[in-house]
Amino acid sequence: MTGLPPFPPPDFPPGLPLAFSAEVAGARRTGAPVVALESTIITHGMPWPQNHETARRVEAEVRAAGAVPATIAVMDGQIHIGLDDAALVALARAEGVMKLSRADIAACLATGRTGATTVAATMIAAHLAGIAVFATGGIGGVHRGAGESFDISADLTELARTPVTVVAAGAKAILDLPKTLEVLETQGVPVIAVGQDDFPAFWSRSSGLKAPLRIDSAAGIAAAHLMRARLGLGGGQLVANPIPAGAEIARDEIVPVIEAALAEAAAQGIAAKAVTPFLLARIFEMTGGRSLAANIELVLNNARLAAAIATEIAARR
Repeated sequence: MTGLPPFPPPDFPPGLPLAFSAEVAGARRTGAPVVALESTIITHGMPWPQNHETARRVEAEVRAAGAVPATIAVMDGQIHIGLDDAALVALARAEGVMKLSRADIAACLATGRTGATTVAATMIAAHLAGIAVFATGGIGGVHRGAGESFDISADLTELARTPVTVVAAGAKAILDLPKTLEVLETQGVPVIAVGQDDFPAFWSRSSGLKAPLRIDSAAGIAAAHLMRARLGLGGGQLVANPIPAGAEIARDEIVPVIEAALAEAAAQGIAAKAVTPFLLARIFEMTGGRSLAANIELVLNNARLAAAIATEIAARR
């Protein structure tokens, strides 16, 4: 197909601090499909050893679906594109790890600290490494009360500027989902539901909101990704992949839990970056651990779809 950038990229800017694992380096040499994976789920999502076990399971799902996983993190002054098991263990057991977005990644590299990548930072690193597809759990978005707090995730602007296809189970259900969709529309980000017309809400298959677009096949999503490149359109696309039916927590069950957790956060004056971890911890407690189990299943499901999309893109290139 003409008019597309070569993959893998033939050259990198001098001094670009990228360190490829042996597995990812091999995929780059052959043009095999690669799926980027974030690392905040490892450092900020769950405790040791469950974090390491989950990361290994997600990587295994990508491999089983025919692609190569590239878990991304900042360690020792470099952006690591793919982690061998020793590096994965070190990251999973590390303390004081920075949570990196666009604003933090350069400072983390320059100071030699360890950092785990959020959606935005993973997109940046994936694009630098020539990786077209990224699997995550759910993106960040517009927080409740953003009219007063102005708390809007950098994930949304990153989707508007960085040409990576992000596979997620929608946006995190603790957010203001209607406003999140409005911002994505304003930024010109394609939001593509898979297998249904509704926009999924992380733990639940439906948010009660209609997704702007629907494409039910990995081949169709890959074709849309490549067409955007041919047209010279900047930014990526959000693939909203609903959690498997057997793993979901239904909307009418999870919404009261979310509302109760939000009320507790407001009563305790919890704000800014502390809000999301507090809410996720309280929802975990109030659901008896079901929210975390659902989170793991939706990430595995997203990894499988991302691998299929990456395989289609690699074949067309």
